Amino acid sequence: MTPQPPVPSPTLDSERAAIERLLDANLDRAREGLRVLEDWARFALDRPDLVARCKDLRQRLGRLHQERYKLARHTASDPAAGMTHPAQAERQNGASVLAANAGRVQEALRVLEEFGRMEDSALAADAAAIRYALYDLEVDLIQAGRGGDERRALLRRCHLYLVTSPVEGLEEVVAAALAAGVRLVQYRAKAGDVPDDRRRFAQASALRQLCQRHGALFLVNDRIDLALAVGADGVHLGQGDLPPAVARRLLGPDRLIGRSTHCLEDLHRAVADGCDYVGVGPVKATPTKPGRDPVGLAYVSQAAAECPLPFFAIGGIDLANLAAVRRAGAERVAVVRAITQAEDPGAAAAALLAGLESGA
Repeated sequence: MTPQPPVPSPTLDSERAAIERLLDANLDRAREGLRVLEDWARFALDRPDLVARCKDLRQRLGRLHQERYKLARHTASDPAAGMTHPAQAERQNGASVLAANAGRVQEALRVLEEFGRMEDSALAADAAAIRYALYDLEVDLIQAGRGGDERRALLRRCHLYLVTSPVEGLEEVVAAALAAGVRLVQYRAKAGDVPDDRRRFAQASALRQLCQRHGALFLVNDRIDLALAVGADGVHLGQGDLPPAVARRLLGPDRLIGRSTHCLEDLHRAVADGCDYVGVGPVKATPTKPGRDPVGLAYVSQAAAECPLPFFAIGGIDLANLAAVRRAGAERVAVVRAITQAEDPGAAAAALLAGLESGA
């Protein structure tokens, strides 16, 4: 006698129906959220490249939205239909709407990924791929919406500036500093530090994403092309690099330009050239600037008296000499080894921030 296939139990049938309704609801949620992002990129940012990326993700989900999921829909019996939350009324600007909808899409995609494995493996796999693509897209949408005024306001609030060096585990070091409260990072990779531009691009891209997740500014040392390629917030230029006027023409009005200065003449020129901030130093001799004579604390005091821009004292500054640098008039400092070569970079960053905040 030929065995008969088992008859699905009512429990299994009702579970399948629930999953199909759940998939339908989250496909709708993700597609609607992507449309919000797409229209923001189109009408507010005027970025056809970002519009195309949003549209591609939305249409990929549309192709996965099977008719059987739509037919399982029953809004009248949904206990959460029409439910709102007070947080929705608190979204007072485009950035908050952007963030809320990006989060909404990511959450919906995670639900599709988890429950799709039970009903639709193709949907689950594509939902996972789209979710990871959305992480980068969100960063680029936020970056495109960050204007010069917002960047400069954040710059003024920054008192500790991390300049990277080619250390092992660079991403982990920067992540620890950001977690401790650092909100300004410069990627510095000189010739010989990193083997090629492909590796520089990969490192800078990873650090830019880290900074974006923490709401921190990310700058690139010297390389305007690399800064543009990774969507950095600006560049830091040395005295031997391209003139700030050329950098401004290439970067546009909204990105930041910093300049290293070693005397008052350099400082006055940087101000006249339209720089957004200056570095003042090196305060002490440092292997980061081999052959550069230290300027000591006298120039820091001069800068404190005359500089109309935010300035960062730099060069051999650590927790041991921070108090002296503060007494010379510096409210902001930039460090390299004090964090990148610390046994615990996060703790080192936290201690420096505490010292700056307390006026130690």
